[in-house]
Amino acid sequence: MFTNPQKNAESFQLMPGMYVADFGAGSGFYVFTCSPMVGENGKIYAVDIQKDVLSTISNEADKKNLHNVEVIWGDLEKVGGSRLSDNSLDFVIASNILFQVEAKESFVNEVKRVLKPGKGRVAVIDWRDSFGGLGPENKAIVSKDICKNLFLNSGFDLDREVSDSGAHHYGLIFRR
Repeated sequence: MFTNPQKNAESFQLMPGMYVADFGAGSGFYVFTCSPMVGENGKIYAVDIQKDVLSTISNEADKKNLHNVEVIWGDLEKVGGSRLSDNSLDFVIASNILFQVEAKESFVNEVKRVLKPGKGRVAVIDWRDSFGGLGPENKAIVSKDICKNLFLNSGFDLDREVSDSGAHHYGLIFRR
């Protein structure tokens, strides 16, 4: 089985009123799954560099009357690139993006910049291996150990692992 956004999101322990960003939102699976979890008083930011996927997410959110979804065009490989305010988020989702990012330290620093100090968390769900040509090439995969080191070296603490994040994925939750 591949990663299951619904199951993973349930493990994030999101609460009504939280402010959450999906970094590299892609098709919006996490956006649409998490929107009801944070409720009317919360907010879900879909951040991506691809304007066409953001347009699709925006249209789908309108169709579903999800008024807590906001799309943001941003370059997540630059500090400040998400266009979100410093220390403004309770949670960041980084799913299937780390293997695509060239400036990994800048990406991690952008996550750190937007999370609330002391309590902000980030979930990293990424590929453990390539499977039958699906997913990234093996040379692009960021192993769980490398991921841990990236975040720990930037001042994050490992909160916990996401159990069963998919047969070909790992999941880690870090606290700022």
